[in-house]
This record gives sequence, C-alpha cells and structure tokens, in this order.
Amino acid sequence: MPIPEATSTARLVWPSHEYLAGYVAALERGWSPNNLRPEATQEELLLIRADADGFLKSLVDREAKGPPVALPDGSTVPRLPGYRRWLWDGEFCGSIGLRWQHGTNALPGYCLGHIGYGVVPWKSGRGYAKEALRSLLPEAASVGLGYVEITTSPDNVASQHVIRANGGVLVEEFIKTAELGGTPELRFRIALGHLA
Repeated sequence: MPIPEATSTARLVWPSHEYLAGYVAALERGWSPNNLRPEATQEELLLIRADADGFLKSLVDREAKGPPVALPDGSTVPRLPGYRRWLWDGEFCGSIGLRWQHGTNALPGYCLGHIGYGVVPWKSGRGYAKEALRSLLPEAASVGLGYVEITTSPDNVASQHVIRANGGVLVEEFIKTAELGGTPELRFRIALGHLA
C-alpha cells in the first residue's frame, strides 16, 4: 500500500506496518517517545527488531494486559489501560498517548497525566502537537473521562501553549515524586463535558 504524500497538517494514525519504517527512522535519529525515560528509544528498537507485530499490538492496550511499566528510577508499576496514536503528515511526526482507569478520572500517583505527546524536533513549530491533542480529546471523552490532566515542566513554554490552546487550565504546580525524577511540574486540566 503506498504511503500518502506529505500534507500541510498532521493526522492521527493507528500504529501499523504502513507507518512503522517512519517510526523506526525517528527512533534511530535519537527521538524518544518517552520524555521521562530516553532509554525507551533503544528498548523499542530492540522490541521492533525482535517482534514487530507484537510491538505494534502492545501500543493499543485498552485492557492493560501488557507487562508492567518501567519508571525512570528502574522500578515498575502496573500498566494502565491506554493506547498510542502516531502523528503523520506523509512522514512520521510524533506520537500522542492516552491512558486512564475504568470508571474514574483519577490516576495513580505514578502516572502524571492522562495524555502525553511528543513531536520529533525536525517537525516542531508546525502546530502538530496542538492539532493532535485537539483530535485526541473526543477519544478521551469516549472512554468515559470527564476531564484530562496533562503535565509539563515549568520551562516547557511550547507544551504549555499547546495545552492552553486546547482549553487547559493550570490547576497546580508540584514536585514529581522521586521515582519520577523529583523535579518541578505543572498540572493542567481540560474539561471534556462539551465533547460527551
């Protein structure tokens, strides 16, 4: 199947073999899908080389059947229901993930937010993160969330802009727990009632 031509905007796609080469190329250029654990880049490359089908299936885990999740300090915690989508404009642009607990908006203390995203540096500044977040919010409402929380560091002004552009309101500044790095963080909330 031919890969679509580049367009002026990115769209969300489900991880699949059609887009996997672009994802691998981004990892090989040093981009990490996990801003708390840069070593996830090499771990994912190894997983893809060992079992590409299994890797792709692991990115959509609505029932949290996958293995525990590694934290920056090396400890592991139970996986939450969730999935990742990829951003595509004819090339791989980044990823955005959604995680939740069934029947509640609450998240365990080891999970900083419902949504995490990252755009590859060579595609930044094009509004892709803002559009990806906007596109994912109805999906968050569809799993029963009344709001989503998203965190970012105080110095990440670009991410704060993305969140605010999608209706995010700052609810607190806090210090991450030691296992998550122990650094300052901002927590934003986006209400989803209008999308339900």
